[in-house]
Amino acid sequence: MFKRILVPLDGSGRAERALPIAARMARAGGGSIVLVRVVSTEPATLPSVPSKPNLIQTVGEADRMLAESYLAGWASSDLLRGLSVQVQVPVGLIPPSIIAVATENHADIIVMCSHGYTGVKHWWMLGSVAAKIARFAQIPVMILREGGPVPEERHPGERPLRVLVPLDGSDYAKAALVPAAYLAAAMAAPGQGALHLTHIVQPAHEGRGPARTARSTARGAQSTQTALNMAREYLKATIQQIRDGSLDKGITDLDLEFTFTVTVDDDIAQGIIRIAENGGDGEGDEVFGGCDAIAMTTQGYSGPQPWVGSVTERVLEISRLPLMCVRPST
Repeated sequence: MFKRILVPLDGSGRAERALPIAARMARAGGGSIVLVRVVSTEPATLPSVPSKPNLIQTVGEADRMLAESYLAGWASSDLLRGLSVQVQVPVGLIPPSIIAVATENHADIIVMCSHGYTGVKHWWMLGSVAAKIARFAQIPVMILREGGPVPEERHPGERPLRVLVPLDGSDYAKAALVPAAYLAAAMAAPGQGALHLTHIVQPAHEGRGPARTARSTARGAQSTQTALNMAREYLKATIQQIRDGSLDKGITDLDLEFTFTVTVDDDIAQGIIRIAENGGDGEGDEVFGGCDAIAMTTQGYSGPQPWVGSVTERVLEISRLPLMCVRPST
């Protein structure tokens, strides 16, 4: 599925943390890599900020040549040896330039870090480049967090590399399943990948404050238990759909492991992060030591909603784990 992998770089070691993941994915799927570094004409984003506006174009050209040399160095590096690698140095606004390069090169996924070096505070911070690309890109965007873990490859017999996919019963959230399956297999190669599905049930509260009685508390507990039972059956049925190829016939060849957890939390985003970072602690078929990455759609939990303030954005802001954002088809 991920045959064409785009990696935005900015010259920093932080951004370069995406390269080993991209290289592993490309080798696992027989794919290729596109390296991109955007040269912006805004003075504040240039490494060598000119003192006069009329020097911007000259400095921009110098920066473009430096960027080309920098990317060429990575293209011929030992890390990417044997892979087909292209380099692109567009000039313009950073997020739309990266998305445009991805479209022009028919990229299947963007792999990037949430922070990088610019000399301007917050350039690559969430809410800026990474978040904008995740919001508007038509392809999956894999975001690695600064200071967070980078999933390591697995070897046969080792613990599977596990990707968490939160589901809420909507087709929007379910759109992350197929990309997540291929991501888990590609990152785990040559070992085994795994998908862990989860559904967070918000507890039912029957009556509040002085009006709350033992009877209303019991009704709330019963409603919550009913929701847990329904969620459990939904996740079991979804795993069966994956296994029998109903969602994507190619997944059956990936030799993935499937597990699930249903748990209760008032805060859906915090519940997702708790399962991802600490492992299964609810009702499911396995309790494990945590996940290596999370895959979510930019819409879900009752359908389309604004990106700002959404569950996916909150998980992206809070969790240190890599997060793949998938934009569902309309």
